[in-house]
Amino acid sequence: MIAIVDYGVGNLFSLQSSFKAIGAEAIATGDAETIKRAERIVLPGVGAFGDAAEKLFSSGLAEVVIEQAKKGVPVLGICLGMQLLFEKSFEYGEHKGLGLIKGEIRPISDVIPSDYKIPHIGWNGLNFGKRKNELFEYLNEGDCVYFVHSFYGANCEDSVIATAEYGAELTAAVAKGNVYGCQFHPEKSGEVGLKILRAFAKIGGQV
Repeated sequence: MIAIVDYGVGNLFSLQSSFKAIGAEAIATGDAETIKRAERIVLPGVGAFGDAAEKLFSSGLAEVVIEQAKKGVPVLGICLGMQLLFEKSFEYGEHKGLGLIKGEIRPISDVIPSDYKIPHIGWNGLNFGKRKNELFEYLNEGDCVYFVHSFYGANCEDSVIATAEYGAELTAAVAKGNVYGCQFHPEKSGEVGLKILRAFAKIGGQV
């Protein structure tokens, strides 16, 4: 069973529908014991980092995700959920993250040309670099996914598994051991996104 963490922030229905489309059992839950029993955990998120982090920590679910990740349970953060995996964010102040990925979240305005629109919205191709991660097992270099973001993962070179070009090479996905993160939305990325979720559902054994 895949637990989609429900802490009041995220597009849970679309994620559930996407996992159902690939034949994987996924439930949206804010119950700590259910999350602890899950074979895999998905951390969604939309909105501002500070608000989401406050909800995640105050609910006690941050500690559950960290604990399960350290036990080796595969964890996938999506969009803001990916950013929450980092040590901290500089989105409207400085905010503590889960610390599962080394690095921080910074404005894309720091690195892209001034005439580029913010947020970065739309379809963009993935660049995998020298070695393709298991999360992208079913993908080809340049396959396109859907982004909506104004901030990106910085100082995380050791964890980057994909980038996307938007006036600069921005972090598109990260991984460290059993912890994975996608800046884009697999659940909004059509067949390519479903292939990513299918690969995640395979990690650590069959669903």
